Amino acid sequence: MTVTPSIQATLGRYQNEILEAMRLSVQNHCVNPLPVESRDLAPFYGQMQYHLGWVDPVFSPVNSNPGKLLRPTLLLLAYEAAGAWGLPAQTGSESSGYLRRALPAAAALELTHNFTLIHDDIVDGDTERRHRRTLWTLWGSSQGINTGDGMFALGRLALWDVLQQGVEGEIAAHAGAVLDRACLIIAEGQYLDLSFEQREDISVTLYLDMISRKTAALMRCAAEIGAMLGTRDTATIASLRDFGFEIGVAFQVRDDLLGVWASVAELGKTSAGDIYRRKKSLPILHALEHASEQEQQTLRQIYTQEAALNEEQVATVLAIFARTDTREYCLDFLSQQCTRARQTLNSVPSNADPVATRAREDMETLIHFVEAATRT
Repeated sequence: MTVTPSIQATLGRYQNEILEAMRLSVQNHCVNPLPVESRDLAPFYGQMQYHLGWVDPVFSPVNSNPGKLLRPTLLLLAYEAAGAWGLPAQTGSESSGYLRRALPAAAALELTHNFTLIHDDIVDGDTERRHRRTLWTLWGSSQGINTGDGMFALGRLALWDVLQQGVEGEIAAHAGAVLDRACLIIAEGQYLDLSFEQREDISVTLYLDMISRKTAALMRCAAEIGAMLGTRDTATIASLRDFGFEIGVAFQVRDDLLGVWASVAELGKTSAGDIYRRKKSLPILHALEHASEQEQQTLRQIYTQEAALNEEQVATVLAIFARTDTREYCLDFLSQQCTRARQTLNSVPSNADPVATRAREDMETLIHFVEAATRT
């Protein structure tokens, strides 16, 4: 995936702090150092660290791709945009020391996200993530499921570390409930996604409901928890929570567009990869709703056949997309979604603190980044 300098700066602004918070969470809540009788547990935590890019398959330290860290970054931006509990103004500095209040929550969000990735890789049969073998291909699907479960628990434990940073118990408990609710909604989305594979009656409306659960729920959760840690103002919290949801949907639609029409150079994957995988994303569902009966039959036949798709069949699908103006529809939908995200961000009560101002500018950068898909 190609990233512009501005989005690179936004996503990398607090990368070191986020990764350090994650390492502290894993270290504090794992059996580490291990007593002699517990050394058999070392591979359990090693598998987690492998997935996170910290060690290689034999558990030797490495520095691998940690991913975009989008969700914890969004949490910290929401925290700053909400006023960061007044801490920047109190310190009179833009030093990142004020982030301590929110960093455990940022670590919790990224650990939770990675638990879903471990399970998704198993469900989807994916053999590579971030240019490395997926966890389950090295240690088996059963251990992969268990490691994912362990990372889910670590994420939950990490959240409670906000109490050690002075966060009030009432706020910490509310944040825990928000995270738990998000995890349940994500599981609902995954259930719907899996059930859609066996159905031919999936509409665009149903698909958008599914991605709002599977993809946007954790983004909304990140922004809401960040805002809760930053202020008690309910209007600010609500607006930032809604921004997280809107930008979360936009990111998924962007991925749907790139999954069909991005070049190999832009995406780093096979061109039209989502068609080869017969992924039921927004483009195919729109085409099925607007194609002729004969074209609908062709699409269903291609998407249900057992054999792998060939280039001619992919070209057929792309031709039907062109006749149904599917790309134009997706681009228009994404543009409208970005407009909703921008309107929601503009509804956040203003805060003159320079840290809050910069955070809002970074959120605007996220919108610009998603919008760039409309110009490919």
